[in-house]
Amino acid sequence: MSRLACVGLAALLGSVAVGIYWNYDGFDPESLRGATVVITGCSTGIGEEMAYQYARLGAKILITARRENRLKEVVAKAKLLGAQEAHYVAGDMGKAEDCERTIQTAKEKFGQLDYLVLNHIGSSLPNTMEKMLSGTPWDEDPDVDYFVDFLNVNLVSYVRLASLALPLLKESNGHIVVISSLAGKVPLATVTYCSAAKFGLDGFFSSLRVELMKAQQDVSVTLVVLGLIKTQGVMDYLKNEELLTAAVPVNETALAIIRGGATRAREVYHPFRSTWPFATLRALWP
Repeated sequence: MSRLACVGLAALLGSVAVGIYWNYDGFDPESLRGATVVITGCSTGIGEEMAYQYARLGAKILITARRENRLKEVVAKAKLLGAQEAHYVAGDMGKAEDCERTIQTAKEKFGQLDYLVLNHIGSSLPNTMEKMLSGTPWDEDPDVDYFVDFLNVNLVSYVRLASLALPLLKESNGHIVVISSLAGKVPLATVTYCSAAKFGLDGFFSSLRVELMKAQQDVSVTLVVLGLIKTQGVMDYLKNEELLTAAVPVNETALAIIRGGATRAREVYHPFRSTWPFATLRALWP
């Protein structure tokens, strides 16, 4: 069988598999009514939409981001949409004290924690989106200071938040949901720092999942592998109309993440057709 035929067969089988998953994954929206949820990176995009989706399902949410004015707006809308409770912590997840304050606030407000959804992305330094989408190879701009800061915000802070939340999650048999991307499964040129952080997330949280299973701790770890999503940031900076047409809506993405976390899926690929085949085939034909 030719390589092209193998690719086509894999894509077909993948489509069938995802269809079965979506219909028989056992997702029960009522399981989220009253659930306590911490979501990071909620001032815009996928994080904001997840806050609204959890609110519609009757959850109690605590959201974080750096812009307090936006957090107030998101919290107000979440309450209108049906959130049993909605709170916020304004802070920089790149700072240890803000991570600690986030989990402590969740403990004080809720008394427990069912879901930790790690979604924030960026840098403490300016022009993050321009850096990410500039297409500049590493050897043309080896900015090590930016690299270190990027890893701190997009990898180290995820580990720190999960570590702080684990005692609460163990008590509730809770869920950790980690938002990653295809760059954490397939090395991509011109986004070396992003791939480094995303591969790090996969490595750490996949290992953590195994450790929790061996310790018979019923805390699920879901890694979400995202492709091109039509967030406002992507639309503002990505000028390629063909690529924008292929991007999937934010609301569909948020629901896929919430569903995967609730059903304790090990991994979620979204959109499936443009993530899972590449991640799978990369293992066979690097």
